[in-house]
Amino acid sequence: MRANRILARLREGGATLVASPSSYDSPKIVELLGLLDFDGVWIDMEHMDYGYEHVYAMALACRATRIEAMVRIRRGQYWSYSRALESGATGLMVPHCRSGADAAEIVRWSRFHPEGMRGMDGVEPAADYGLAPMADYMAHANRETFIAVQIEDREAVDDIDAIAATPGVDILFIGPADLSQSYGIPLQMQHDLMLRAVDRVAAAAARHGKWWGLPVASAEIAARYYEQGARFFACGAAVIILQRGFRQIREAFAPLLGR
Repeated sequence: MRANRILARLREGGATLVASPSSYDSPKIVELLGLLDFDGVWIDMEHMDYGYEHVYAMALACRATRIEAMVRIRRGQYWSYSRALESGATGLMVPHCRSGADAAEIVRWSRFHPEGMRGMDGVEPAADYGLAPMADYMAHANRETFIAVQIEDREAVDDIDAIAATPGVDILFIGPADLSQSYGIPLQMQHDLMLRAVDRVAAAAARHGKWWGLPVASAEIAARYYEQGARFFACGAAVIILQRGFRQIREAFAPLLGR
């Protein structure tokens, strides 16, 4: 069992950065991100066609390079939480948390007693495949696994204090695209409604001692949110980076190809 790098940095007051292999279930990309000193990898089961075997392989690459595997789960049954954790996730991102009651249910299925009622197994990677005493592992998992709930609905912003006050929730993570859609202003990220929503999330996080963050397109944009108290950032997706790189090559060759 080991300490969670992202939680350690956040507890020290630092900022953290995760990137995504996006549509590629590649442990090699994940290992590269670890070697480049990212803090973690965003493994997105909600929108990608990953199976748990893919999560396991990518989480293994995270362990090899001592970064964190954050899995955005597909919400469904209670085992949606435990299966991701048992496949090697050291943090969960849970989409569309809409209320304090919703946040409490997320914690219930994500954490062991006394914080929740996560299903008990004890032979998963985080438990050193059963080598760790179960009681020690349960306490360690509750302490060293982070739970990020996504604020991507106007109902969530309306109930943000109840969500932020929920014990066991660590990070409030704004989902700007879906949140803008929820307000009826799709992709208008600088609309007053969006700016006020971000302010409300930041204020609630400060009031209740929680961390918050969001996806950003650049370090310059992140710096502005840092001034508002954000400490958890996501930037960089493999599919976008590949598109940009290949497009640059293709455009450079256009005169030679006569196109």
